[in-house]
Amino acid sequence: MSSFRKALKSRQKNHHERSQPGFRKHLGLLEKKKDYKLRADDYHKKQNTLAALRKKALEKNPDEFYFNMISSQLKDGVHVAKKAKEEVEMTEEQKKVMRTQDVKYVEMKRVAEAKKIERMKGELHLLDADSKQKNSHTFFVDSKQEVQTFDLAKHLKTAPELVDRVYNRPTLQTLETKSIGGAVEPHSIKKLARQRKHQYKILSQRIDREKKMFVISQKIQTRKDLQDKTKKVKVKKETPSAAAIYKFEAKRKR
Repeated sequence: MSSFRKALKSRQKNHHERSQPGFRKHLGLLEKKKDYKLRADDYHKKQNTLAALRKKALEKNPDEFYFNMISSQLKDGVHVAKKAKEEVEMTEEQKKVMRTQDVKYVEMKRVAEAKKIERMKGELHLLDADSKQKNSHTFFVDSKQEVQTFDLAKHLKTAPELVDRVYNRPTLQTLETKSIGGAVEPHSIKKLARQRKHQYKILSQRIDREKKMFVISQKIQTRKDLQDKTKKVKVKKETPSAAAIYKFEAKRKR
């Protein structure tokens, strides 16, 4: 039996598909069955896709609506979800700082800025700052007639010109017994007011800068924490004014 099998194999010949005849060389390689099979499968796949899309279009409900229809747009032939302006995660300034600076450096600059803010607040006292909440002072009288004839300057025992001041409001007795210190000329007072206003503006800018640096340091630290392989879930999205919040899976320490 084995000798018969050997004799049978010796007579077998490999079957080769014929090549392109010489007079058809200008047409290129002759298509083989495996090439035709690939081409036919691709053709039928495309025809089936077109038939399915045609059927879907015919059966489409004209009143059908999805919010994705108005919240996406075509970009290079591909539907991409629109990103609302209020959903911007971070500003270009924050991206630049996060790419170039380390969290320790940002935190160091933020602490230095906070110390400068505290020092300026101690110097200015924020007595007449525009952003400060206006205080109210209520005076109680016995009758409605006293309300109509109420004289605020007389009640506070000061000059009428000083009633609007929230600080440095001496009484008439102080003005009579003591000499006035500091600037008394109108142009000097205006100059000091301009300087004070400029200092308040610088203080406001420093407060804004300190807040921005705090947000940047939080975002950098969040990105470092995300490198941990622990399972996590995003609780709150990232915004220009706050870092994203993640909830990490609790792990028991061994």
